[in-house]
Amino acid sequence: MDRGLLNSLSEPEQLLVAETERDALKGLDEDELLELHQRVRRARTKYVKNYRRSAGAAVAEVGARGVSYPRNQRDRDKAELFESVLARVSRQVATAASRASSELRSERIEAARSARARVEVAPVRNAGRAASTRDAAAAPAGSGRPRATKTTGGLKKDASTRAAGARRQAKRDTR
Repeated sequence: MDRGLLNSLSEPEQLLVAETERDALKGLDEDELLELHQRVRRARTKYVKNYRRSAGAAVAEVGARGVSYPRNQRDRDKAELFESVLARVSRQVATAASRASSELRSERIEAARSARARVEVAPVRNAGRAASTRDAAAAPAGSGRPRATKTTGGLKKDASTRAAGARRQAKRDTR
């Protein structure tokens, strides 16, 4: 990163950039990373907005975009800096989310295995009764096959189609 640009940042902005250093990001959990991501995104949006507004105003002043381009270098550089910082935080958020997802998945698999082990180890008093219980547990509930739903690709569109059909039917019923 450009030292001159970093030195031109205000103190809160320098602290925000410092929070996104590799060592500082390692100690944060997913929620803290998301909060940091939001703050960095706000800072980036601020400088992008400032750059666009002043660039648009300068075009009206000088009459061409190419001539107004160098006038707003500082906001453009700050927006670029915060964009790179945001990318760094986004990568960490993705890593933390992936790690949390795999941990949750392994917990669910382990819970399912332990629940299945408890069912298989259950004591049996009557052999005939145990066979019928086992068969009932193995049989799927209901018809076994989920009912197919007819969709055209969108819930709102399907609801609209059903409503139109209901209106047509109501109209016929009143004749």
